[in-house]
Amino acid sequence: MIVLAVDLLAPDAGLIIWVGITFLALLLLLKKFAWGPILSAMTTREETIHESLSQAERALAEAKQLQSDNSKARREAEVQSQAILREARDEAERIRTEEVDKTRVQIKQLQDSAQAEIEREKENALNSLRNEVADLAIRAAEKILRENLDADRQKKIVDNFLSDLSKN
Repeated sequence: MIVLAVDLLAPDAGLIIWVGITFLALLLLLKKFAWGPILSAMTTREETIHESLSQAERALAEAKQLQSDNSKARREAEVQSQAILREARDEAERIRTEEVDKTRVQIKQLQDSAQAEIEREKENALNSLRNEVADLAIRAAEKILRENLDADRQKKIVDNFLSDLSKN
């Protein structure tokens, strides 16, 4: 048995050649049936991953652009809303000022109208009072003097008297 063990470890040129040929055949078979499909699958997977990363980067860029556009649109909308609010406030203030001015004009017109009405009523009352006083004075003078003066002359005397009173 010892002899057998030594033969196994001794180099045999024929065995080395056949092991080499078998190894090369195995390498050729692995290259054709294993490494080719594995490398092809890995290349395809690498391309798929690269394409997925490119799509993700494009999607991220688009998302950032959309976010930027949305942010810009929001800022523009805020500016427009502020402008609209400012215009509305200005318009409301203008309308309020116009209404206050119109009300003041109406109040002034009413005051002027009332003052004119008061003056007319005062004038009417004074004229009525003058006529009444003239009639009373004529009757009183007629009774006191018992003269026979005609009514026109008495009226003229009383009107002159009242005119003199109103001048004083």
